[in-house]
Amino acid sequence: MSRLGPVITLVAGAVLAAGLGVASVNATPAANTAAPNVENTVPDEEQTAEQPAEEPAQEAQPTPTPERTEAKKIDKADYGGRVTGNGGLIAISIRNGKAVGYFCDGRAEAWFKGTQSGDSVSLTGVKTGKVTADLGAGKATGQLSLGGKKWSFVAQSVRKPSGLYRATALVRGAQYRAGWIRIKNPDGSYTSVGAATSNDRLVPVPTLNPDQPTAPLTVDGTTVHPKDVDGFIEEMS
Repeated sequence: MSRLGPVITLVAGAVLAAGLGVASVNATPAANTAAPNVENTVPDEEQTAEQPAEEPAQEAQPTPTPERTEAKKIDKADYGGRVTGNGGLIAISIRNGKAVGYFCDGRAEAWFKGTQSGDSVSLTGVKTGKVTADLGAGKATGQLSLGGKKWSFVAQSVRKPSGLYRATALVRGAQYRAGWIRIKNPDGSYTSVGAATSNDRLVPVPTLNPDQPTAPLTVDGTTVHPKDVDGFIEEMS
């Protein structure tokens, strides 16, 4: 009996150690389960608050329609040149968008009026015909239609005393009208052409004063006053 005592003691110790080991093993998962996951401790509403707030959608703004701008009117311009193919001269003058023109070859003549828009001008004959031209580079390049025929021309920009002149008066009870074109030549001289009518019948045309084109003239005892474009363009509007 005395020999079984130590054995029992050892067995009891072994059983106790085994029991403690089991308890330790069972306690470890419990401890792990009890430890909270830090990432899951933040409430859902706080996570949402940390996210940047979405900006409200902006309504698409309509693309503005560009305003139509009126074609620029030319304040003042004068052109004069030869008509290709018939030997006549043509003059075109513009004042604040209004335009007048005159063609003359010494035998036939025609007056025109119209408008300038942008870089072009369009004129219709007071009685018949048409003139159209493109403006640019200091010249008017276009076409003259008259009497069923058509010619081209290039009229350079000119300055007084070159240009267009006109006179109207009552002479011996008849309506008198005269027109002149003057163009300066490269050598400094001037080429001039003109025509006059009395009650729409061609009559001899007087010569302009070369030094002062607007100087008074005498026609059949009547004083006639030639005017430059600034003096008569409103009469033809």
